[in-house]
Amino acid sequence: MKPLAVIAAVLLVACTDPADKAAKQRIFSPEDPPQAVAAAGQKLPPQDAADHPEIARRILGMGAAEATERLGAHHYTATIDWEWTQSGKNLRLKETRDLVAGPGGMTGDFHAQLSNTNNAGLEVLRVAGQVYARNTWGREGEARFRQRLRDRGMAERIREETWGGLRDLDELFRGRLKLTAQSTSESTASFAGRTAWKYAVSLAEAGAEPPSRLPPPISAKAGADETTRRRQRFYDARAPSALQGEVLVDAQTSVVLKTHVIGRVSVKGGHDAGAPDAELRLTLDSYLSDIGKVVALAPPQDFLPDEDKPDGVAAALARVGLERKADGGVTTAGPELPDDLAEEEQPSPAAPSPASPSPHEPPPTPKAKEPGKGSKHKGT
Repeated sequence: MKPLAVIAAVLLVACTDPADKAAKQRIFSPEDPPQAVAAAGQKLPPQDAADHPEIARRILGMGAAEATERLGAHHYTATIDWEWTQSGKNLRLKETRDLVAGPGGMTGDFHAQLSNTNNAGLEVLRVAGQVYARNTWGREGEARFRQRLRDRGMAERIREETWGGLRDLDELFRGRLKLTAQSTSESTASFAGRTAWKYAVSLAEAGAEPPSRLPPPISAKAGADETTRRRQRFYDARAPSALQGEVLVDAQTSVVLKTHVIGRVSVKGGHDAGAPDAELRLTLDSYLSDIGKVVALAPPQDFLPDEDKPDGVAAALARVGLERKADGGVTTAGPELPDDLAEEEQPSPAAPSPASPSPHEPPPTPKAKEPGKGSKHKGT
């Protein structure tokens, strides 16, 4: 009985240990809500956005999942006009973003579409947890939807990218988008049947940027290609020069309802870069509609099933001599073996020979090796 008493005493002491109690509480406590759900529960007084930069940053950087949790079903539409000017030449591109968010909050259904005037685009649909996607670019135009059973977060990234027009603009301008309250008589406005706080957009003074949490970019051994270097120069040397517009923030949920922003970013070429100065002018227009209106989203009728390796990839591999396996892998023809080793690599009688002209012919019988042959090292 004595050992049992000692064990009981040890268990009693372990149960009263504060660290053990805290560990049990963490293990058996309810699971924390997703980040978007927790963020949607935070209070963001929209009337304080002009006086409190931290509130303005939260409102401007709000994602699609959090906005859906706060606002419910809605329809988001945005257009972004890009115009590059360099050496007297202009290059224009118009981008369209469209998102239909169904009920259900973060895990609800949605239909996201991205397209531009270069005939490039992507369309993603999530219904009842199932994801379907297709591209809308190239000479073939709109392709058929394909189911994506192994989504790996692609659908959620596309939803955030579609919604994040204002957030992307603020990042492009190095976080210098400033909200200023209108006069007392014009501080609020009505949009889509809702009361909204009205803010003027301007360019804030340049300040110390927070350190980046991203690791430095990795370059190839031979160095980055010209396109990558050009993009990196723009990212490092971009200098916001002008910003103006208007933003309407929902008084009840703090979600941005309408945006009209015009801005300019200049880039100094510099003597080392060997490129002339450039300027980017862009215009962002976005608005919400059908707030609270439930739109029934249904799976595509003629979608393609998911597969390990799409036919386009398999065809490209076949052109370079790589064969397709049943499990989606690839195989390559191995190097040629010397004559003395090739005799040892003959296929077994149970396996059909790849060189047989017909599958009905029996496989060849392997030849018996003569003494002293088939190896470079002779026995003693």
